[in-house]
Amino acid sequence: MPMRWGHGRLGGCLGRLLIGLLVLMGLELGLAPAAANAAEVLQVRQAGLLQVGDQNRSYGVELACLALKPDQEVAATDWLRRELPRRTRVNLKPRGVDQGILVAQVQRLDRNTDVASDLVAAGYATLLQGCGS
Repeated sequence: MPMRWGHGRLGGCLGRLLIGLLVLMGLELGLAPAAANAAEVLQVRQAGLLQVGDQNRSYGVELACLALKPDQEVAATDWLRRELPRRTRVNLKPRGVDQGILVAQVQRLDRNTDVASDLVAAGYATLLQGCGS
């Protein structure tokens, strides 16, 4: 039986990668949703990894340009859960895709602040060199 797109291990990985690339391309081309349709945080999975949704899509987003302090990961996760409760509206600035996960700078719309910079200010992480905006 031939492998069909989206079925099996390989198809699932390729499908996730394709979705991530399409999201990345759409956001880079200025096709991102307007402020009224901004992405929303659905869940903080762990320190540096969010589940984000916009309208009918949901995808994982890794915070870009961030090096978490290993001894602070639990505290950083708790901090993110307090600072980014469910339905917090955010803008994403894509930086790439890593194993089907969108890597992006995440900006809170209500505070106009970068989440990674806020984590650094709180003492839970450091910014990586060469990650200008």
